[in-house]
Amino acid sequence: MEVMNKKLSESDTTNRRLEFPAGSLWAFPMPDGQNSVEFVASDIHEQQWRLKVSVRNEGRYSKPWLKGEWGDYVHQKQLRKGDRVILTMNEEENGERIYRISAERKHFGFWYSIDEQQ
Repeated sequence: MEVMNKKLSESDTTNRRLEFPAGSLWAFPMPDGQNSVEFVASDIHEQQWRLKVSVRNEGRYSKPWLKGEWGDYVHQKQLRKGDRVILTMNEEENGERIYRISAERKHFGFWYSIDEQQ
């Protein structure tokens, strides 16, 4: 199930954090009293990325961020503004959530997997 499909902004690729779509928070239930949850997402090469979704708990609007090893992921995949990141989640029968992350780049009007090029 697709959790997020986001075209990256300049700040997503340079600030070591991704502005996370609030509409995707449903996939990360946060325990009462906490404003973040950590999870692991695997890429196509089965490399695991330790990520963390955080929600600002002050101010008028919650502003979710994806942090953790996000900056390392951006660096390794050589992501840039305009690339697209897709995060999916599958829930196993035992309730465990399995997350996968992938990146794509648009070339001549078509999206191509960055992961498969590496």
